[in-house]
Amino acid sequence: MILPIVAYGSQVLREVSQDITPDYPGLQTLIDNMWETMYASSGVGLAAPQINKPIRLFVIDSEQIINNLEEDEVNAYPGDLGIKQVFINARIVETEGEEWPYQEGCLSIPKIREDVYRPEKVTIRYVDENFKEHEKTFHGITARVIFHEYDHIEGKLFIDYLKPLKKRLLKSRLDDISKGKIKVDYKMTFAK
Repeated sequence: MILPIVAYGSQVLREVSQDITPDYPGLQTLIDNMWETMYASSGVGLAAPQINKPIRLFVIDSEQIINNLEEDEVNAYPGDLGIKQVFINARIVETEGEEWPYQEGCLSIPKIREDVYRPEKVTIRYVDENFKEHEKTFHGITARVIFHEYDHIEGKLFIDYLKPLKKRLLKSRLDDISKGKIKVDYKMTFAK
């Protein structure tokens, strides 16, 4: 089932999410719905707060990005083959490398894309959908997507990384999003 994406301005996007246990009600259905919602809205990642669930769960599919690189971009992320993965109760262990810019966007903040600087690598500890523990290091665009979705479960948004002047310039567009004055081709819910 395709779920509505929570828009900028909603309180749930600013909450630090809670860990869950294997007996979380309807977990597999929720994960399936998150994948379906993410693909239906042309996303490469989706965090539970974006569907109004303040829990430490996100899904990413960076294979889409790697598989659709333009000819002049194929060497942009050497060794990054992309992943399709569920992350539950994730905690960042370490970040490494130089920060690099990338124009990020967000399903909860439609039609706004801005350069955000993030480290090259992230080591993250998490459990998968079977609650099997993992600790892995990711780099390139995959690390970028993980950082972005991880921020969601920490109550942060990509616009929090922008300089104050840039944020002021975006203020009216962000206000319009929070008031529902925006047209998108996927279901959204707006702050009351």
